[in-house]
Amino acid sequence: MLSKLPEKRYYAIGEVAKAFGVKPSLLRFWEKEFKQIQPKKKQSGTRKYTPQDVQQIQRIYYLLKEKGLTIEGAKKHLRTPEEEDKKTALLDKLHKVKEELERLKSQL
Repeated sequence: MLSKLPEKRYYAIGEVAKAFGVKPSLLRFWEKEFKQIQPKKKQSGTRKYTPQDVQQIQRIYYLLKEKGLTIEGAKKHLRTPEEEDKKTALLDKLHKVKEELERLKSQL
């Protein structure tokens, strides 16, 4: 799918829709449903998709159209890595706090 798009800084909604074989209205719908897609908007309301937006659309397209997940299932799948990263960071912080408390305890 991405091979159909030339390398550019921004893509029009029509270009992206054509590359994925969907209608622009579906991309606008996905934009409302998935926070990962946030195209730049001109004052006139014209959407300009970045390569990162297109990558996110490709992931969503794969989950919905090829893998057959529901919108909620795709949201859960996309959300999981972020939440795991947050959990890992929180656990790291808690381990550091524990080490610091144990160090302070030993000094008493």
